[in-house]
Amino acid sequence: MKHLTLTICLTLSVLLGSLVTGCGSDSDSGADFDKGVAAYESGDYATALRELRPLAEQGHANAQFHMGVTYAEGVGVPKDYKTAMKWFTLAAEQGNASAQVSLGFMYRKGRGVPQDDKTALKWYTLAAEQGNADAQLVLGYMYGLGQGVKKDYVYAHMWGHIAASNGYKNGRKLRDFVAKKMTATQIEKAEKLASECVAKKYKGC
Repeated sequence: MKHLTLTICLTLSVLLGSLVTGCGSDSDSGADFDKGVAAYESGDYATALRELRPLAEQGHANAQFHMGVTYAEGVGVPKDYKTAMKWFTLAAEQGNASAQVSLGFMYRKGRGVPQDDKTALKWYTLAAEQGNADAQLVLGYMYGLGQGVKKDYVYAHMWGHIAASNGYKNGRKLRDFVAKKMTATQIEKAEKLASECVAKKYKGC
C-alpha cells in the first residue's frame, strides 16, 4: 500500500505532530479485503470502498482501520474526521494497534474530536503494550514534553530506549536527548525500567 504508507503512516515528525506509522500490521484474511487493498493501491478508490465498507460494517478490524484512513485523508470520499474517528474507534476497540495509534494522533491533534492529550496517551499506551514501536516512541515524547502526563524524563528515556530497541533511530535520539537532562541515577533507573518492561512484554509499564 504505497500511497497509504506514504500519506497515512507518518513521516514521524512527532514534536511537530504527525499521524501514525505501522499501519496495517495486523494479519489480514479474505479475498474481498485483499481486493479492496489492491484497488486502493491502484487508485481505484470506488472499488476499494465497495470491497472494504461491507467488511468494516461486519466488524473486520483492518477494514475498519482502512476506512478510517480513507476518511481521514479524504481519498475517494470527502475528508471527514468525525467519520474517520468512528472507524478508528471501532477497530481500536477490537485491539487493532494501528487504529489505536491513529486515535492517539487524532486526540492529540484535535481532529474530529476535542483535543485531549490524556485520551491520546491512553490509546498510545494500549498500542505500545502490543509492541507497536510508533506508539512507544510517541509515548517517550509525551513523557518528555509533559503532554497528558506529568513530565518525566525517566519514562521518556525508557520509552525512547524501547523504541530504539525495536528499530527506531528516533528512539535513540530521544533517549540521548533526555539523557542530557538526567542524573546518572535517573539514567540507570530508566534502563532498568526498560529491561523490566521488555521482560513483561510491554504490559503495565
